[in-house]
Amino acid sequence: MLGVCYYPEHWDESRWETDARRMVELGISFVRIGEFAWSRIEPSRDTFTFEWLDRAIDILAKAGLQIVFGTPTATPPKWLVDECPDILPYDRDGRPRGFGSRRHYTFSSQTWWRESARIVGIIAERYGRHPGIVGWQTDNEYGCHDTTMSWGPEDLKGFKRWLRLRYQSVDQLNAAWGSVFWSMELNSFDEVVLPNLTVTEPGPASRLDFWRYQSEQVAAYDRMQCDIIRKHSPGRWITHNFMGFTLDFDHFKVGDNLDLASWDSYPIGFVEKFPFSEDERNRWAETSHPDIAPFHHDLYRAVGKGRFWVMEQQPGPVNWAPWNPVPKPGMVRLWTWEALAHGAEVVSYFRWRQATFAQEQMHAGLNLAGLDEWSPGGQEAGRVAEELAALGTLPETDTAPVALVFDYQSHWMTKIQPQGRDFRYEELCFRWYEALRRLGLNVDFVRPGAGLEGYALVVVPCMTEVDEATRAALEAATGIVLIGARSGSRDRTFRFPENLPPGPLADLTGNRVVQVSTLRPGLSDPVDGAVSGAGIRWREYIETSGSVLATFEDGSAALTQKGRALYLACWADEALLSDVLTLAARQAGLSTLSVPDFIRIRRRGNLVFAFNYGTRDWTLPEGAVPVLGETVLRPQGVAAWRTA
Repeated sequence: MLGVCYYPEHWDESRWETDARRMVELGISFVRIGEFAWSRIEPSRDTFTFEWLDRAIDILAKAGLQIVFGTPTATPPKWLVDECPDILPYDRDGRPRGFGSRRHYTFSSQTWWRESARIVGIIAERYGRHPGIVGWQTDNEYGCHDTTMSWGPEDLKGFKRWLRLRYQSVDQLNAAWGSVFWSMELNSFDEVVLPNLTVTEPGPASRLDFWRYQSEQVAAYDRMQCDIIRKHSPGRWITHNFMGFTLDFDHFKVGDNLDLASWDSYPIGFVEKFPFSEDERNRWAETSHPDIAPFHHDLYRAVGKGRFWVMEQQPGPVNWAPWNPVPKPGMVRLWTWEALAHGAEVVSYFRWRQATFAQEQMHAGLNLAGLDEWSPGGQEAGRVAEELAALGTLPETDTAPVALVFDYQSHWMTKIQPQGRDFRYEELCFRWYEALRRLGLNVDFVRPGAGLEGYALVVVPCMTEVDEATRAALEAATGIVLIGARSGSRDRTFRFPENLPPGPLADLTGNRVVQVSTLRPGLSDPVDGAVSGAGIRWREYIETSGSVLATFEDGSAALTQKGRALYLACWADEALLSDVLTLAARQAGLSTLSVPDFIRIRRRGNLVFAFNYGTRDWTLPEGAVPVLGETVLRPQGVAAWRTA
C-alpha cells in the first residue's frame, strides 16, 4: 500500500476535499498528519483550536483515507520555550540551542516530559477513538540534526541521577571509570561533570556511560508517549519514523515500545551523508548507491520485530544535502518497489505538495509547488499504485539465509576511541552488507543477544563488547559464523578483557589479539591464501590455535577458522571482503549470484525482484518470466518473476 505525508495547516481549507479525493484517485491509502502542528493546535497555554483539525480529519476519513497521527512534540511552540527555557538542549560547547527550527528540546528535562505527556494525552484523548485514525507516530525523527545528545544543566542533573542508580557508591563509579588515571577520582556524585569542555580527551568510560544514559532517555521518553496513546487509543498501532545513518541511540530499545518501525528514506540525500569516495558520490548522485535504502529497510524490519513502513519516501530532489540533484527518471518507482520487496507494509511519500514557503520549499512533493498538478515523482507513484493493483497481494517476507548482528553501542565505543581516524562502525557494517548483497543474498539484521538458529551464515562485522547473551547465541548458532576485527575488545567499563581481545570469543575463535595497527589512507597490508586482497585501516596481530586460511605479507594470520567460526583480523578492502564472504557463503552451503555491481536482487517469498541502478541494460536469468517489468531490465528499471 502507499501513503503520503500531508499538512492541512499549510493549505487553505477550500483545498482539503480536493486533496483528499486526488490522493485516493492516485492510489494513496494512508495519510500522516499532525507531527508539526502544535502551535496551531495550542497557540497559547491551554487555549486549543481543535476545530480546524476536526474538520481536516473528518474530510480525510470521509474520502476513505486511513490516518496516522504524529504527536507534535518535535516542535515545541515559542510560548512554551519562553515559559520553560529549561527544555532547551545545549551543544557540546555548552551553548543553548534555541527556538526557530525544530527538535529544540533535551530528553533530560523533567519539565519537557511533563509538557509532552500533557499535549500527547490531550490529543490522544480527543482523537484516540476516531474511526479514521488507525495508527500513531511518536514525535518525529529522534536524533535528527544531532539532537540525541545534549550538554546542559538538565542533562547533568539527569546524568547524576542515572549514575547514582547504576553505581550506588562513588567508589564503584571511580573503579568503573578508571578515575585514578590522570587524578580524575571523585569524592561524591555531586562532583560529576559532563564529558565535554575538557582540555583533551575525557575518560572513555565516562563518555560511554553518558552515551548510554542519553540513549536510555530516548527510549524511556518514547515509552512514556506510547503508554499514553495506548491508554486513550486502544486497537491502534504505534510507530516512530527513524532516520538513516543515525546511530546515536539504540533503535532496538525504542523498537521494543512500538508495534512496527518506520523510517524516512532519502536515498540521494544519504549519498552525501555517508563517507563515500568522491568517485562513488558522483557515480550514484542521481540514483543513490544501490544499498543505502535496502540497508535501512532490513535494519528497520528488525527494529520493528518483522514489521516496518517507509514513512517518508523521497519523491524527487530534496533541500537539505550539500547538493540536491533530481533523481533519474524511474528512481522514485524503483525505490518504492525496492522497499516493498524488502517487506515494507506501506511506502509513504514526503510530501503531498511541494511547499511554497519556509525551510523545505525546495523539497519536492507528489504535486508541484502550490499546484494540483503531478510532479514527475507523483506520476511514478501513480504508476506503482497501478502495478500493485495488477500484481495483487505480495507474499510474506521469509527469514533470510544470512544474519548480520548489528550493535549500536559498538558505534559509540569506536567513535569514542577510534584509534584510527577513519574507523567508522556504520561504514564497516555497510560494506559487509554491500558485499553480501552483491552475492545476491537476502540479509536479516539481528540485535545483540538474539537467537541465531536457522541462519546458514551469521556475520559480525564488529562488536566491541560481547555480553553473555551474545556469546551464548554465537556459540549456539548452527551455521557458519564470521567475526570481524575489534570484536570482544572491551568490557562493559571500557577495559580490555582479562584474556585480551577477543575476550569472551576467545574459545569460539581460538584467537588472542596481542597488537593492533591502524593504517593511514594509502597504506595496506596484502593478504594471500584461501582468500586474497588487502587489509586497510585496521589490522591485528593474533595468536591462534585455529587453522590459518590466509596470512598477511609478514606471515601472520589474517583469516582463521576454528570449527564453524571464521575470524577476519583486519578491515578488508573490497577484493578481500568479497573473497571472505564468498568463502563463508560457500561453507554455509549458500548459492550466490554473479551480477554486475549496479544490479541488486531481492527475494520476497516466491517473488524475485531485480533493480537496475546502472546505465546499461541487464537481461533477466534464463527462464525468468516477468510479472512486473520486462525480460530486459533497462536502467532505473524494476522487474519481478516468480519461482517454484
